[in-house]
Amino acid sequence: MSPANPQLSTAARPRVGIPWRTSYEEAKRNTTKLQYYFAAITAAEGEPVHLSLQLPAEQLAAQIKELDAFVLPGAPADVNPALYRALRQEKTHDADLNREKADFAILGHAFVSNKPVLAICYGCQSLNVCLGGTLYQDIASELHTSIEHSKAGLRPDAADPMHPARIAPGGEIAQLAAISGLARRDGGFEVQINTSHHQSVRDLGHGLRVAAVAPDGVIEAVEHEPHKHWVVGVQWHPERMAGDALATALFRALVEATRAAAAYR
Repeated sequence: MSPANPQLSTAARPRVGIPWRTSYEEAKRNTTKLQYYFAAITAAEGEPVHLSLQLPAEQLAAQIKELDAFVLPGAPADVNPALYRALRQEKTHDADLNREKADFAILGHAFVSNKPVLAICYGCQSLNVCLGGTLYQDIASELHTSIEHSKAGLRPDAADPMHPARIAPGGEIAQLAAISGLARRDGGFEVQINTSHHQSVRDLGHGLRVAAVAPDGVIEAVEHEPHKHWVVGVQWHPERMAGDALATALFRALVEATRAAAAYR
């Protein structure tokens, strides 16, 4: 049965587009990791929608146009270093051209239409590169940090490592940290985050600000013009932190920002 008021139904449960993590996973219909994102959006009262990486540009653009917000998920691929004017290093993983095209198409539309975006891990790096930023291609070999950011050497089913981070004051994530009851430190907030990445933001893309950093200086979150257009990138995996107050708040904030943005369109 169709809802009596389709517009109200859409506003109450915004449609959130989530691209497949990689072309390989889409071909194999492997949703093992993707299902975490779908569950998080559903719990936040959004409607998750698969976005294929195989669609021609025109069809992808048409589908994107019908959606209200987007989550850019993590991925085992790495963004092509040529996109940020760098030579590929030895430890850089292969790129996924279809995923790059999908992310950039999504971000281009989202910025033009003021639709909210939550970019996670690879998605955060993709966001930064799309806006003209650069990446550390391998944290361990370039920064020589004592913090283990990746899951290298661990079993595939091992729990994500955890480490602390400091959330900077004045942005969207700081507001969520405050309502999540996180401890304050130097005007910001202390948080424990999970980690599973070997690359990270180096030079910031246009319009981005640092929203969180690890003790070793690795950028763990970015925001685009806080309190204007809701675009947040986190290097950790909130979709895999069930029961965590800040992780829950991030997905709820995406859905609430989507409702607010829809009211002005």
